Amino acid sequence: MRICVVGCGAVGSIFAAHLARVKDVEVFAYDVSEAHIRAIADSGLRLSGAADFTVRLAGASSDASKLPRCDFGLVATKSIHTRTAMEKARALFGNDSAVCSVQNGVGNEEIIAEHVHYVIRGTTFPAGHLIAPGHVGFDIKGDTWVGPFEPTRTPMEKVNALAEVMNRAGLNTIALADARGAQWTKLIFNASTNPVGALTRLHHSAATRFALTGELFNALIAEGEAVARAHGIELHGDPRALVEKGASAPGKHKASMLQDVEAGRQTEVDFMNGAICEWGARAGVPTPLNRALWQLVKGLEHSWTNP
Repeated sequence: MRICVVGCGAVGSIFAAHLARVKDVEVFAYDVSEAHIRAIADSGLRLSGAADFTVRLAGASSDASKLPRCDFGLVATKSIHTRTAMEKARALFGNDSAVCSVQNGVGNEEIIAEHVHYVIRGTTFPAGHLIAPGHVGFDIKGDTWVGPFEPTRTPMEKVNALAEVMNRAGLNTIALADARGAQWTKLIFNASTNPVGALTRLHHSAATRFALTGELFNALIAEGEAVARAHGIELHGDPRALVEKGASAPGKHKASMLQDVEAGRQTEVDFMNGAICEWGARAGVPTPLNRALWQLVKGLEHSWTNP
C-alpha cells in the first residue's frame, strides 16, 4: 500500500512518521517547505515528545510530479491551502484512490472532492509543532475518526482499510459510517479554543483555567452545539471534555491558531468560526459570539498588511 501525506507539517509529520513504521506501507510526503522536505530526505523524519523516534520515508518532495501514484492520501495542510495543494497533488491519485482530510474545520472535503473520485471525512486530535526542519514536537496524543464523505459515495471498505493500517501504525483510529458528529465535535472545540488563544496569547491550559476565558469557551461551545442540532448532527462526545483533556496535557500547548498568529500567518478562522456562522445562518441560528471572534481574528490578520 502506498500513502501520500499532502502537507507534512506538524500533524502530517506525526501521521507520516507512524505510518512509515508499518512494513507493508510505503509513505511519501509532499510539502511546499523545501527545507523541511530536504531535511526529511537527508536525515529522516524525527518525532520527539509524546513519542521519540526517527524514520525514513519512501520519498519526500516539494514537487508532486516526482512522487508515484498512491492508494490513499492524507491531506494535512492548513485549510486555507487545501485547494492549492490538491491542484498540485491531484496526479498522485487515480480513480480508485481515496483521499482523507485530517484537517481542522469543515469545508475541506468539498474542495478535495473537486480533484479526486473518493473522499474520506476525517477528524484527528494528535497535535504538535515544528521544532526544526525534519523535526516535529509531538505534543498531544489523540484518536482519529474516519468515515465516507457522503457526496462521493466512498465505499466503507476503503474507510476500513485506511483505519486498519492507521491502527497498525499506532494511530488509534475509529471507522464510522457517519463521521459528521466527530468532525463537528472537534469543530466546536476548535472554534472555542483557537481564536481565544490566538487573541489572548494564552496557551490552552492557561486559557481554560482562567475563569473569564473558560466561561467564554463554554458560551462558544453552546452556540456551536445549537447549530449542529439545527442541522440534525449528533455530536460524537462533549466538546467540553475535549477542552479539559487538552488542558490536562503536559506542557504548554499552543493552539494552532496562536502559532499562526505568532508567525504572522493567515489563520483557519474562516473554516472554524466562519463556518459555524455560515451554517448557523442557513438554519436561522444566531451565532453572535462566533461572529465576533471571526471578525476580530480577521481584523488581526488585516493588521499585518499595514492598512
